[in-house]
Amino acid sequence: MERCGWVGTEEIYRDYHDMEWGVPEYDARALWEKLVLDGFQAGLSWITILKKREAFREAFEGFDPERVARFGEADVERLLSNPGIVRHRGKIEGAIKGARVFLELDDFSEMMRE
Repeated sequence: MERCGWVGTEEIYRDYHDMEWGVPEYDARALWEKLVLDGFQAGLSWITILKKREAFREAFEGFDPERVARFGEADVERLLSNPGIVRHRGKIEGAIKGARVFLELDDFSEMMRE
């Protein structure tokens, strides 16, 4: 398999390139995970996010938008004290708000199908 030059030698990066990069995503939960992680990546390297991905999955309840949408201030504080993730209040609050919007879009989508 030919790899892009940005991949480097780290296994986590190679796996990401080979199994996810450029692969269409049709699962709504997985798509939302990628969108949230991309938001946390702003200003950082993607390898940093990949190395923290499992901690993000745990901290954000498996990227279940219904659960994350119910997060409140206590959850924001919990996340801000979690050294396994990127601890940026704006990004954390943005992910929570994004979960709420994501659910609204899903509701809208269902309504349009009726």
